[in-house]
Amino acid sequence: MHERPSGTPPAAETTFALAGAFRALGDPVRLRLLSMIAGAPGGEICVCDLTPAFDLSGPTISHHLRTLREAGLVEAERRASWVYYRPRPEALHRLAEFLQAAEDATSATVH
Repeated sequence: MHERPSGTPPAAETTFALAGAFRALGDPVRLRLLSMIAGAPGGEICVCDLTPAFDLSGPTISHHLRTLREAGLVEAERRASWVYYRPRPEALHRLAEFLQAAEDATSATVH
């Protein structure tokens, strides 16, 4: 996301893209999955290491991971029988910038 003047709302296409990412993160399972993926040693984690952390079926975990992938928050790479996930730093950075701008705008209006 590009710098914008203080108090100026983001462009419609920016908010549209961000809304999909925030919608994906609106589920506690997906939020936890993203946290695990982003915090994985070496920058990636195998689905075989994610699944046991939840009391959910493999297909349900796969559904949540696909939602994160479709929202552009993670990338996946198949290696033999397993799929490895890694975060997309640029997507996480855009979300963080948006939230920071909102916090800055709120702080500026509160005395």
